[in-house]
Amino acid sequence: MAASQQDDPEALAELRATVRGLVERWREAGRYTPRADAWLRGYDREFTTALADAGLIGLTWPARVGGAERSNLARLVVTEELLRAGAPVAAHWFADRQIGPAILREGTTELQQEFLPRIVAGELTFCLCMSETEAGSDLAAVRTRAVHDGDDWRISGTKIWTSQAHRSEYAYVLARTDAGGEKHEGLTEFVLDMGADGVEVRPIIDLQGEHHFNEVVFDQVTVPDRWVIGTVGNGWTQVTEQLAFERGGPERVLSTYPLLEVLLTHAADGRDVEVVGQLVSRLLSLRSMLWDIALAMDRGAAPVKEAAMAKQLGNAFEHDLAETARYLLGEVPTPPGPGTSALLGDALLASPGFSIRGGTSEVLGTVIAREELPG
Repeated sequence: MAASQQDDPEALAELRATVRGLVERWREAGRYTPRADAWLRGYDREFTTALADAGLIGLTWPARVGGAERSNLARLVVTEELLRAGAPVAAHWFADRQIGPAILREGTTELQQEFLPRIVAGELTFCLCMSETEAGSDLAAVRTRAVHDGDDWRISGTKIWTSQAHRSEYAYVLARTDAGGEKHEGLTEFVLDMGADGVEVRPIIDLQGEHHFNEVVFDQVTVPDRWVIGTVGNGWTQVTEQLAFERGGPERVLSTYPLLEVLLTHAADGRDVEVVGQLVSRLLSLRSMLWDIALAMDRGAAPVKEAAMAKQLGNAFEHDLAETARYLLGEVPTPPGPGTSALLGDALLASPGFSIRGGTSEVLGTVIAREELPG
């Protein structure tokens, strides 16, 4: 949709102030501790409910499914503020960022009415079941199978690195429905009930001793026909467009922003101003890219190349931010908790994943190159 009258600069400033006010009230009440990478690790259903009550989930979606019919620029303002604050947004992040838009773009009216209003209300959570063992970064190497059985599908296979699967009511699943063609063909997107028979969630504990990753095993899990997202067999085309929602978001740039705030305080005392200033200038350029991506999405486009470029440059920025903070601050990284050392620990341990999750740097380079090739 085109940017509406309600999303002029004044309205966007008012929206930004609303989000900041909500976050500040929670912080002042001691209800959360800011942390880096909070969109993956910071899980709080009550905070999600507060955002829903303020009308801040499903912001761009139509009113018929509970949305606010705002622009993607408005949503960018909201997500920027939440990431800057290191707020606990993981409970609704995937549903709001990716699953909802996919259902809205490709799903039937029935599927939209079944799930989108409940996402907007903060009533349910989704996890993403894409990556698989032994497939590396090749999303097309999906071996999870979905076999049609009457009015249902039976899904069997294994997914890995599924964040918050142990807390999610539903999953997005990419599965192979036809093995007869090329590997990019015969893929289909599904909604799956994580409480159904045949679903097993196995925890993966990370180096901080935290549990947000999981391995998920499906053994003949029943999925009704109405939970197919889009067209059977067209999953590859759909998911590559969908990845623009994932790769082009501010979480690829602002996951470590709470640590940048510490560096800004450091520079305010006259220390290492040039080094910190270089980081700030890079961030300004990246934010301009995100703004352009949001405008393209408001025009109805799926800016796949632009999102890949933003993610690749964002990966490098966040890695350099963490390393710069380690060098300048002289802090010893510690486990999750309050204070600079804990923020540094979060950022450094998350840093190796920046260039992997959502597509490796090599994959992103291929996406960009292919988009640039003629015909």
